[in-house]
Amino acid sequence: MMMSAHCMATAADVPDRIVAIVGNELILKSEIDERELMARAQFPDVKNDPQLRKRLVENLVDQKILLTKAKIDSVRVDENAIDTMASDRFSSIRAGFSSSSDMESRFGKPISRIKQDIRDDLREQQLVDNLRRKHLKDVTVSYEETLAFYRKAKGRLPEVPEGVSVSQIIKYPVISESAKGVAYRKIRDIQKRLQAGEDFAALASSTSEDPGSRSLGGDLGFVQKGELVPSFEAAAYALKPGQISAPVETRFGYHIIQLLEKEANGIHVRHILALFDRNQQDAAKTIELLNGVRADILAGKSTFAAMAEKYSDDPMSAKLGGRIKPTGSGDELFDISVLKPELQKIISGLKITGEISVPERITPARGDAFIALFQLNARVAAHRMTPEQDFPKLEELAGDEKRKALFEAWLVKLKKEVLVREMPEN
Repeated sequence: MMMSAHCMATAADVPDRIVAIVGNELILKSEIDERELMARAQFPDVKNDPQLRKRLVENLVDQKILLTKAKIDSVRVDENAIDTMASDRFSSIRAGFSSSSDMESRFGKPISRIKQDIRDDLREQQLVDNLRRKHLKDVTVSYEETLAFYRKAKGRLPEVPEGVSVSQIIKYPVISESAKGVAYRKIRDIQKRLQAGEDFAALASSTSEDPGSRSLGGDLGFVQKGELVPSFEAAAYALKPGQISAPVETRFGYHIIQLLEKEANGIHVRHILALFDRNQQDAAKTIELLNGVRADILAGKSTFAAMAEKYSDDPMSAKLGGRIKPTGSGDELFDISVLKPELQKIISGLKITGEISVPERITPARGDAFIALFQLNARVAAHRMTPEQDFPKLEELAGDEKRKALFEAWLVKLKKEVLVREMPEN
């Protein structure tokens, strides 16, 4: 988005002055100017909002009060996550200017300082968010409170879109035997060098074909149980700290694994990978395998859940019997409209509970294509939210409202403990 040069003065164009005092903290006009400029650069819909500056001042006053409390309570933040968010936020804002010099001119400061201001702001926001979670972590709602929320809010509750519960079995196309042979010879040569005494991390850095861990000497860090592909995980957990495995096959290739540390529910490992040449795949063989799996389920010889645990190449859904759970939700139903068109078409074609699709090739936005079977577990039509059908969601909404009210009441209490003086800008 391009912004015209006359739409706002730069932060350096006008003398600075105090907008508000919060305890011993000052809020300066330049700080509000910068936040306004960032908001308008990021969110075009606030361009003509006459209340924007007023809300920015109010929000900053609240933030200063909460930051003081967060420091007293020694609240911590994830510095690495903040670095990533700050980089993304800067890129988004930078896209609204014709050049870096234009951006520097409009903000009245160098790019390095703008980046630091963005990071500081995000860090403060995360401190406040973590403080809120810490203060409200034990808040729950009863059955009666959920029903009371429903009676009060049912006129404004959104319609629940059509939802489906689906299980999957996914298989990556079988690699040709010749491609496997090439990768196996590579990993055997590496194994011989390790046995001759060469350093694991150095060999990983020079020979591993895993781009994510190669520069780290093959180190994958601590990984929770169930997050690794089954054959890799089984081999890793069978090792003692310091021990190195024989070649282990996964769908990616052949690995040599070294266990560094082991805990009850996690391991710290590093590995060296010899990748399979994915240009030499036998998709027809994979489709034949999944057709056989489907036939056995339909004949009653096995269940979809058992076959998912046995055959699926997705470890997260495989351990749930193939069931797909929406991210961040305990509910198995998800809105079909959020799926890619090719998946929408397949799942829309499943009409009867328990129906299983034929094997289909799926090409994700990122990663390798795979062949998949899907089973329809349930389909719920679009409807107005009711306690009978949507109690978990209503309970979540009731909890959100209760936490919001409690937090606002707590903030009012904190405000009485801190001297706040706002100076009119006009």
